Amino acid sequence: MSKPVPRQFASFALIGVGGLFVDMAALAVALHLLGLDPYGGRVFSYLMAATFTWYMNRQFTFTGVSRRGAIRQWARFLAANAVGAVVNYGVYVLVLKVGPWVIAGIGLWPEGLTALLPYAGVAAGSVSGLVFNFVLSKKLVFRNA
Repeated sequence: MSKPVPRQFASFALIGVGGLFVDMAALAVALHLLGLDPYGGRVFSYLMAATFTWYMNRQFTFTGVSRRGAIRQWARFLAANAVGAVVNYGVYVLVLKVGPWVIAGIGLWPEGLTALLPYAGVAAGSVSGLVFNFVLSKKLVFRNA
């Protein structure tokens, strides 16, 4: 039996936070122990974090789905989350490009706080990527047969 969607989403988000720590730790390993450059190291850390989050979501978030075809499911998870990463980055760029116009237009944001706009973009991108990844994971990766 699967969990209700709000519980699944909370579990997915919590595992995503764990994945963030795995990502950072794997990047440090890649850079300092494996001698990879920042770009190759990022590919390595993404794969480690995505594998961690796939496994944890398979075990705890999307219970009740088939345990067969793990390699195919893992590949679908990587593909779905790569699409979510593009959404995340796109929203980040959108906030950076449109944010100053919105701020100037509504006049509610003090001019000195525009330096915080990139952080608002990261937050908005993370939230949009999270929602997108959850929906794709639920519908395409961890669906019932």
